[in-house]
Amino acid sequence: MAEPGRTQKRRSRRAERGRARPGTARALPRASGPPEIDRLIHERLRLAILSALAVNASLTFNELKTLVRATDGNLSVHARKLEQARYVECEKRFEGRVPRTEFRITELGRRALLRYLDHMEALISAMRERR
Repeated sequence: MAEPGRTQKRRSRRAERGRARPGTARALPRASGPPEIDRLIHERLRLAILSALAVNASLTFNELKTLVRATDGNLSVHARKLEQARYVECEKRFEGRVPRTEFRITELGRRALLRYLDHMEALISAMRERR
């Protein structure tokens, strides 16, 4: 059994580094400055999923898997993260005996993607101005 207080020490260290989990020790306030990149979208496969859904009304699991060149498991995990953030909606149904999973980007997901793209464009512009 773990020694008493050990979990609290871990939480404190996370808080000191500003990475506390919600509902645990408090995270330190971030210094004011430019907004941070949305880490949820910044991951390559999740960005690809949102981008594909932004230009299509909806995509089936297999269509999306082909477009973003992902494995079944990888796509499932990343799509679930986007769904938990309410960036995408997932509808599962059967057509006959065949399961069909369809994805759509939500309005929240579209706004988050646009904010992310604006942020990236600003970074690119700033770098080009420095040359």
